[in-house]
Amino acid sequence: MNTQWQEFLISQGANIADGHAVDFGEPLAELQAAANGGVLVDLSQLGLLEVGGDDAVTFLQGQVTNDIKQLDGSNSQYAGYCNPKGRLLALFLAFAHYDHLHLQLDATLLEPIMKRLKMYVLRSKVTVSDVSDSIMRMGVAGRSSEAALRKIFDQVPQHAHELVSLKNGVVLRLPGAIPRFQVFSSIEHAPAIWEQLKQDHQLAGQACWEWLEIQAGIPDIVPATQEAFVPQMVNLDTLNGISFKKGCYTGQEIVARTHYLGKVKRRTQLAHIASTDQPNAGDDIQGVDGNEAGKIVRSAAAPQGGFDVLAEVRLESLEAGKVYWRQNELAIKQLPYTLAD
Repeated sequence: MNTQWQEFLISQGANIADGHAVDFGEPLAELQAAANGGVLVDLSQLGLLEVGGDDAVTFLQGQVTNDIKQLDGSNSQYAGYCNPKGRLLALFLAFAHYDHLHLQLDATLLEPIMKRLKMYVLRSKVTVSDVSDSIMRMGVAGRSSEAALRKIFDQVPQHAHELVSLKNGVVLRLPGAIPRFQVFSSIEHAPAIWEQLKQDHQLAGQACWEWLEIQAGIPDIVPATQEAFVPQMVNLDTLNGISFKKGCYTGQEIVARTHYLGKVKRRTQLAHIASTDQPNAGDDIQGVDGNEAGKIVRSAAAPQGGFDVLAEVRLESLEAGKVYWRQNELAIKQLPYTLAD
């Protein structure tokens, strides 16, 4: 985390751990505000890579699942990064900004993924760098968020994945039933933006953003789940995170075969677990027969108690009856989107 930004967040009451704001002293109230009001969240738990150079687009086109050529500076997209067997190594939120591309991902994966990308640059005119400390990232969510942003910015994106670049920052609208935006800015502008946004929002920690992402049905890949899922298993096709027209990329043969030659047999579901222990990403899920039926993808404390999760589940296990995490039933909830066939 940028040292100056960290000092600013501490002055705002943040409890910092592992390079991000865990909470602002009232975790339960913060979670309630995420569900019923509005929250302002530091997003330093997310890393940000910058890919530049004359061959940047061509290079990434051969690396990720989505069509990088569609990024024109006014939009974003989800994109998977697979191994040759089509298993996800990372999941990016990708967008273009002026003459370079940005890839946002879980910060714990940033170093190994950056190293892996650099291995494949070879003689291409491409640079891959970590800009997490030079670009501050904050999230705002709630019914009043759009109006609050209009007090600061001349333009606010109206549609999911719409991106607007302005002189004091970049504003991106994220998908989900609860209005959500991400703001990218320099350390020179970020504190003033934060101060203005907090007038209409409760300051909240990373767990609140995790819960909001889960409600929006957005998966993630962390070290514990690397190489566990083919992109369709975490609904990346439904989230328009896979292009089936753009041509070859690492793992493309497996991903395409899954799409064209058969129905996807495992899908990620939104669910609630009434437990006092938090499930972890990568934990196994069992079916009524006690056999493995899937894995936890994401997990966060729920405002009503217990935990809300995204869980990758074998569809035949759901059809056969209930599924469980450590003998705790997963109460399946409706996703905010319809799964692709």
